[in-house]
Amino acid sequence: MTVITRFAPSPTGQLHVGNIRTALHNWLLARHAGGRFMLRIDDTDAERSHEDYVEAIRADLAWLGIVPDGEERQSLRFDLYEREFQRLVAAGRVYRCYETAQELDLKRKVLLGRGLPPIYDRAALNLTEADHAAKAEAGEKPHWRFLLNRDEAIAWQDGIRGPQHFDPAQMSDPVIRRADGSWLYMLPSVIDDIDMGVTDVLRGEDHVSNTATQIQMFTALGAQPPRFAHEALLVGTEGKLSKRLGSLGLSALRDEGIEPEALIALLARLGTSDPVDPALDVDQIAASFDLSRFGRAPARFDEAELHRVNAAIVHRLPYARAVHLLPPGMGEDAWEAIRPNLEHIGEAADWWQVVTGPITAPPQEQAEREFLAEAAAALETTGADWAALTAALKESTGRKGKALFLPLRQALTGRDHGPDMSALLPLIGKDAAKARLAAAAG
Repeated sequence: MTVITRFAPSPTGQLHVGNIRTALHNWLLARHAGGRFMLRIDDTDAERSHEDYVEAIRADLAWLGIVPDGEERQSLRFDLYEREFQRLVAAGRVYRCYETAQELDLKRKVLLGRGLPPIYDRAALNLTEADHAAKAEAGEKPHWRFLLNRDEAIAWQDGIRGPQHFDPAQMSDPVIRRADGSWLYMLPSVIDDIDMGVTDVLRGEDHVSNTATQIQMFTALGAQPPRFAHEALLVGTEGKLSKRLGSLGLSALRDEGIEPEALIALLARLGTSDPVDPALDVDQIAASFDLSRFGRAPARFDEAELHRVNAAIVHRLPYARAVHLLPPGMGEDAWEAIRPNLEHIGEAADWWQVVTGPITAPPQEQAEREFLAEAAAALETTGADWAALTAALKESTGRKGKALFLPLRQALTGRDHGPDMSALLPLIGKDAAKARLAAAAG
């Protein structure tokens, strides 16, 4: 059986880091099994859904390198939902209700006050056809609930949480269709999973109770439920879902200089005890992706760790991968020299400015100025060869260590630290280096 997973975002806003983790894990699950990953746009809410968000979802996935094997739009599938809904009507598995939100809230409060579960009392099942006709005559339109089979225990082996058991007698019959005819999430999702052949549903633990209900929907429609797995939700370093984490999108991370490889490396392992390995490519990550490695403890997302992983990723990126993000004129030799000093590719422009100039060197004492003047003269013999230059100056001045290297670095780059000078000096060039040393010597 071909493994088929899906990511089903609603285009009512930008994807945040939690959504991206769900998409990534479903993609890796399918890739690990040599299966298919589907994108389903859940745009049944016409008022809140916007095409700009659909395009943004596609763009975010593309930036990460996540390429769906197919795409469906719920707004184009209403005929299918209607047909399957009528099957449930004929089978007596859905029924009409008329209670207002205020009436339902009052019922819940009464039940809670009696120490009872606040579930729907199924009062609408007692209505006769004459009652329905009278309500229609009065202009009342029904909403529809799915009738749970309270004699059919609900159980499944969750891919992360293990054995799960729910008593349908302790659950409310869910509303699946509003009085205006529009759909809620539950039933269309099941119909889509059946029609798309989805074999594995991997989503957040906040959907566990939905799964319990949807399993009976699969059965009512004559389908075998897919395998379900529910992973712990992301929390921030403070131990809860912060407002920032709940809205942190890829555009913000891109603006901060985060590379897609870093986000994939971190999110792929978040929720497991496995170490994050920046050296792994996506094929290696997919090959090792295993739901049994995920625990039930909250998955902590640490932006500082993401930036550390990003630095490790940048230090491995080949020139061809980074060139489109580099300043004009910066070649492969410069990238290889500067790369070890970067946390984000955008910082390369600052170091390229050091190479191309102008720079501002710190003022030096008289002894250092004399030393730098001697260094400028030595360049005529050594050229832009750092090892040869420092060896000649060590021989002629007796300087070594910091006293030898720091004044040269400061005069040549204007900084105390930076890329290896043996790689940086040839990029600066003999003539420019001589001019900088002479300027620093005064």
